[in-house]
Amino acid sequence: MAAQRHAVGLRVLITGAAFCVLVAGLKAAGAILEPVMFSAFLAILAMPAVSRLERVGLPDWLAVSVVFTGVVLAFAGASILLGDSLSSFASRLPAYEARLTEISTAAIAWLATLGIEISRDALVEQIDAGQIANLAGATVASIGSILSNTLFVLLTTAFMLFEATGLPRKIRAALDDPEADLSRFETTISGIQKYLSIKTWISLGTGTLAWLLCWAVGVDYPFLWGVVAFFLNYIPTIGSIIAALPPVLLGLILFGWQQALILMLGYVAINTIVGSIIDPILTGERLGMSSLVVFLSLVFWGWIWGPLGMFLSVPLTMVVKILLEQSDDLRWIAVLLGDGREIKERLAKPREVSAAVASSP
Repeated sequence: MAAQRHAVGLRVLITGAAFCVLVAGLKAAGAILEPVMFSAFLAILAMPAVSRLERVGLPDWLAVSVVFTGVVLAFAGASILLGDSLSSFASRLPAYEARLTEISTAAIAWLATLGIEISRDALVEQIDAGQIANLAGATVASIGSILSNTLFVLLTTAFMLFEATGLPRKIRAALDDPEADLSRFETTISGIQKYLSIKTWISLGTGTLAWLLCWAVGVDYPFLWGVVAFFLNYIPTIGSIIAALPPVLLGLILFGWQQALILMLGYVAINTIVGSIIDPILTGERLGMSSLVVFLSLVFWGWIWGPLGMFLSVPLTMVVKILLEQSDDLRWIAVLLGDGREIKERLAKPREVSAAVASSP
């Protein structure tokens, strides 16, 4: 018994050490892994289109070429449409920062007339107006960093698409089993593709509504804020909140608190309808993870790879959960990461068996 406890403790210690080494490696290799992961994200999104073209009779190379051309055109269009907005916004950011400082000073003076004394120096120590304004710049810069690696990302995506078409054949050859059942692998990939596809359409709707809202209110760079809302909608829980901050602050700077309040209420309505009602209905059944795990995965991958890690946190955690499910020793971790559906299914099986036995003559 003592030897068994010692073996369990040693296994836990070795597993923890291996996990720490793996995390350190992922963090150290972030510069190369981040664009590769984004390329994998694009390839997974593009694969259903490749499959449809193959089903209508196009050969693999032609189907991949057509879809890859569409991806290149989408990147080119985004770069052209966002290029001027990004450079213009960056050049005007110091003016926005100065105006935000003036507004905070005026607010302190107004509170003083009401008998509420607030030290400006103490407020600046707690809330730096420049840092608040720079939040918008950091959000925009994260999108610009993705576009800066365009050539590498596109080339990697193209190679992944060409490799994906023959991946099942390679797996069967590696297993030395031409008749190997890859249904579980294909079901897993299909589930991730469907989740990302649905999430992309939801994000596109969110970005379009944000763009129309900013355009209607008259905020500068409405298309840019629509793109920011599109990208950050992939980040669970806090992405939609971060996407709302820059345009609301910009509305406050340009027009005053009334327009900023309208923008804030508009974003709340969009996020309530899309994020709290439509999104859970369409994607909730495909996640298979608890809400706590989704939030912790956001923190974990964001710590490792920054904004892009947060962007890909849910798909990456889904892949980790699927890999854990394939190991008999580590399947219990996958159960802990799940939403409890596996436990319900296991509890339901004895009841079904008992009911079948009771109904038998």
